[in-house]
Amino acid sequence: MIKFSLVCGEGHEFEGWFQSGAAYEAQSAASQVACPHCGSHAVDKAIMAPAVAKRVAAEPAHTYASKIPPEEIRRMVRKVRDEIQDKAEYVGGRFAEEARKIHFNESPSRGIYGEASSDEVKSLAEDGVPFLPIPRVPDDMN
Repeated sequence: MIKFSLVCGEGHEFEGWFQSGAAYEAQSAASQVACPHCGSHAVDKAIMAPAVAKRVAAEPAHTYASKIPPEEIRRMVRKVRDEIQDKAEYVGGRFAEEARKIHFNESPSRGIYGEASSDEVKSLAEDGVPFLPIPRVPDDMN
């Protein structure tokens, strides 16, 4: 993922996240990038200062997560999954199609979940459609 600073023809500045520079160029050429302030599709990349990484002390071998018992992690992941399923609409195998419609404002904005093939997942990512897999717990996959 790459973040670009963008500016529309009216001078509104905003940021956009894209799978790659090429993905931005393709979406821009297809008039799929719009200013969130005025809706203009006349959008260009703004001048950006590069992010410079700072030197950070090496992290210790053990992390916070290693201090949490595995069963507690599984319980938390199940809770996140259950919240998604309780509050989002299940769309089954139409997930990619419905996610794309929501992203391009062709369908009402709402939380959805369902199934998608690896090709559909790749296509959604290339189109800049935001999505996350529902967390699964190894114990649940048996």
